Amino acid sequence: MITIWPQYLDKNLTLKEGRKIAKEYAVADPTLNEIERALKRLNLPHSVQKDVAYPGKWYEKSGRVLVEWDKTKLELIREVSLEIKELRH
Repeated sequence: MITIWPQYLDKNLTLKEGRKIAKEYAVADPTLNEIERALKRLNLPHSVQKDVAYPGKWYEKSGRVLVEWDKTKLELIREVSLEIKELRH
């Protein structure tokens, strides 16, 4: 089970603030809803947890998604981010 926080995909954040992928793959201000739609399009089993806060911003409940995935976390984040880019076009 892999956790995806919206911060992992946000190109407005620095690596220190939580972004995990290169800016060229990242998207601006990804939402939980967009992440969930991308995972559905990728046919990946997942569960959304809306009332949890990213540890780096404990005061802000951004939510997270738990995903069943057998490759690396970075590959998953990149796939989801590219899918969100498709959804936005």
